[in-house]
Amino acid sequence: MSAESVLIPDDRAFSNFKEECWSEEGWSLTYNKTGMTVWTQTIGGDEEKSLHKIKCRMVCKDVPAETMYDVLHDIEYRRKWDSNVIETFDIGKLTVNADVGYYSWKCPKPLKNRDVITLRSWLPMGSDYIIMNYSVKHAKYPPKKDMVRAVSIQTGYLIQSHGPNHCTLTYLAHVDPKGNTHTHTHTHIQSLSVCVCVCVQAMKKISKACLKYGEWKQRHTPGYKPWLYPEQTTLPTIPVSELSIQHADSLENIDESTLSEMQTREERDSD
Repeated sequence: MSAESVLIPDDRAFSNFKEECWSEEGWSLTYNKTGMTVWTQTIGGDEEKSLHKIKCRMVCKDVPAETMYDVLHDIEYRRKWDSNVIETFDIGKLTVNADVGYYSWKCPKPLKNRDVITLRSWLPMGSDYIIMNYSVKHAKYPPKKDMVRAVSIQTGYLIQSHGPNHCTLTYLAHVDPKGNTHTHTHTHIQSLSVCVCVCVQAMKKISKACLKYGEWKQRHTPGYKPWLYPEQTTLPTIPVSELSIQHADSLENIDESTLSEMQTREERDSD
């Protein structure tokens, strides 16, 4: 099997992900407020062209870990609470705890909307739960003309239980959003602070969604949870051979920096 083959994560991959969620080495603390902490890490030497990792941790004192896990899995419920979602659907399953899915989301103007195809896998580990993904290519779902295909190098969630009604959610993202939005360092820093802000808002949204999930699920196929009961899935099985790794450098870089600067100028002028 070549290094370019698509691999379904094994136990070691999940353990490594969990370790990175809790490691603080090489991470810069950028936000710390009311139960929410965000760290960032720069990958690569060139500040203007480098990628970032972002890690966001939220303490939820009124949400059981099991509910958080269900909410992050439940695609029908996501369509209800995630106002950024344009379209999301599962393409097919690979194993009992791995599938392939499509997700597209709205980006703030003037940026183009993004979409992504990912191989997602999940694993309960004692009182902890992990859901993680990375980008893959599928011949039936090529990049769309009106969207920028983003690349998840590795993204995921670690949910840790601290009792019957108390959990911690850590979101770790190593993503290339594609598009060239930061040709100058100041807009680069600006785009990073936007990422931090978006991350914090998204985490708060997830927390609120968890509080309403029990009531919603009672009215929408309450027993249907294929992420817990794989025998319930109706997804077709797709062979791993139909997938290949999605590399960021194989996608076109759309220059959105002039758009960003124009918008910044317009905003300044309208103040």
